[in-house]
Amino acid sequence: MRRRRLGSSGLRVSRLGLGTFTWGTLIDEETCRDLLVAYVEAGGSLLDTAHAYGVGTAERMLGSLIGDVVAREDVTICTKAGITRRGEARVEDTSRGALLDQLDQSLRHLGTDHLDLWLVHLWDDDTSLDETMSALEYAVSSGRTRYVGVSNYSGWQSARAFSLLESARIPLVANEIEYSLVRRDPEDEVVPAARSLGFGLLPWSPLGGGVLTGKYRSGVPSGSRATLSQYRASFADYLTERNLTIADAVCTAAAGLGVTPTEVALAWVRDRPGVTAPIVGAKTPPQLRAALASEDLDLPTALVEALEEVSD
Repeated sequence: MRRRRLGSSGLRVSRLGLGTFTWGTLIDEETCRDLLVAYVEAGGSLLDTAHAYGVGTAERMLGSLIGDVVAREDVTICTKAGITRRGEARVEDTSRGALLDQLDQSLRHLGTDHLDLWLVHLWDDDTSLDETMSALEYAVSSGRTRYVGVSNYSGWQSARAFSLLESARIPLVANEIEYSLVRRDPEDEVVPAARSLGFGLLPWSPLGGGVLTGKYRSGVPSGSRATLSQYRASFADYLTERNLTIADAVCTAAAGLGVTPTEVALAWVRDRPGVTAPIVGAKTPPQLRAALASEDLDLPTALVEALEEVSD
């Protein structure tokens, strides 16, 4: 798998990242192991997780496999902080204390003394950005992480965070955002900011919640996340007439090229301006194999333009 620099930083990662959102919750240890083995054998290096994923469960699962399945020095570990749970309640807190507490927990979960990339998981109106960025600055200066960035920040929020870190001579190298053919909002502000300031984009949900694979064209299949109570409400935003029309176009394009819809959707977002690596959250080895196959696909210009038109 080819690698790219993360924005203008010196950090190089594979063009496809492996997400762990469902590790230890919806998928078991054996499956996680199989996914990691297949991903690394294909040349993948970017492993994405978060303190909030299963409240540390995903990090612990990943940590148990690193050193066994893959050497620590062969992968780039990215995790995020700012979200946790207290009982059934979701807590969003990007204060310095909360972030650094979660950072230390993440290092213990992952069984490492440093991260390669640490991100603030979300924007927090209740905490000053100066305080939030001070936690990132300390994480770098103390050796707990090599690089820092943000997640789910708008264009102006990214620019402000960038300027605060720049004053401390620490680069903001990444913004992990939702970006796909059915979610093109980042093109208004975030993409121009990334290209101007030099941070890389890591698209999450690049398959539009699975809609772009075509599996929802004939209804909701049993066993999909859309059938689970904890995800049903959020999936309603994906299963719209517009998005299903886009999925039809992706499937038609895939058939014409002799590839899968997954390959087409991933290749499209992978090669958008400012993007470094989409993050795929495969739950099974066959799903991961379909995603990995996108590495060999370069979409024809006419097809890219047609997909942009139908998804505009």
